[in-house]
Amino acid sequence: MSYSAEVYNTAEREMERRRTEAEQALARRREILYARSPRADEIERQIARTGVAVAKAVLDGADIRQKLEGLRKQNLALQKELAGILTGFGFPDNYLEPWYHCPLCKDRGDVDGKMCTCMKSLLRQISYDQLNSCSPLSLSDFDSFSLDYYEKTLSGGGRSSPYTQMMSVLGFCKKYARTFQPSSSRSLLFQGAPGLGKTHLSLAIANELIQKGFGVIYVSAPTILSKLTRENFDLDYKPDSNATEQLLADCDLLILDDLGTEFVSRFTIAALYHILNSRAILSKPTIVSTNLSISDLQEMYNGRIISRIIGNLDRLEFVGTDIRQLKRKRRQKPAET
Repeated sequence: MSYSAEVYNTAEREMERRRTEAEQALARRREILYARSPRADEIERQIARTGVAVAKAVLDGADIRQKLEGLRKQNLALQKELAGILTGFGFPDNYLEPWYHCPLCKDRGDVDGKMCTCMKSLLRQISYDQLNSCSPLSLSDFDSFSLDYYEKTLSGGGRSSPYTQMMSVLGFCKKYARTFQPSSSRSLLFQGAPGLGKTHLSLAIANELIQKGFGVIYVSAPTILSKLTRENFDLDYKPDSNATEQLLADCDLLILDDLGTEFVSRFTIAALYHILNSRAILSKPTIVSTNLSISDLQEMYNGRIISRIIGNLDRLEFVGTDIRQLKRKRRQKPAET
């Protein structure tokens, strides 16, 4: 997958930061060791000098084998003594080695001229972060979702109260996040009127999965479809649009919020179908939230999109009264009394 120059530059700066951090941490560990054991400092200096002695022996050319064997034995004895000092202080065997984030490439991003897997993961994560930059991912969690705003009495001929229904939805979402697997978790449709918690719970799922290390992209339908439109038709905007489409297809979980509030055009409908279809083909889970009813969706989109939404997504119905309005009324109530 190709990424923008900005993504590559950000990744390279992060790699440099990791290397510097590992080297600075090693320097601090050495200071601690030398303060406790000056002999350790002396041993490391002697080991370094054996390398110079080896080079000198090769240049001198006289009795090289005997000289090299003597230096090898001296070096092994020094290393054994140093290992004993580390063990005595309870330090690990690799205490005097850099503790790189990635031991394969030593935080350089490539191994034998090929991009390291850690660099590929970093590029992908930076791209996810850029797409998620406008989403308040850190503002919602399950603990802050309150059922107090949902009525406990039946209304409108429902089989259960809004409180009971939303308690079930909350429990489902918690289990979904707890047991999530990119290859087997189902796709979901969060459906209901505005202000009933669809965004809150989808953000809570995203937040928990990101903390577990999954690749999650959370975008609103208007934002991502506007971005794709710009990338495809704005001649002054030159990112690799295929990279965005590939990220949307490949991420572990795509959360598409506010479906139905975007500007509808032939391109956005085609782009939306491509996103949903690509993820369905790859068996990647998607969460779609919308304020629209099924009949509203059918009027707005063509049959191919509706079949992807209805056929591939398990529906969770959000019910109750707009929480934002209830909160506003509760804030105003003390002032009126």
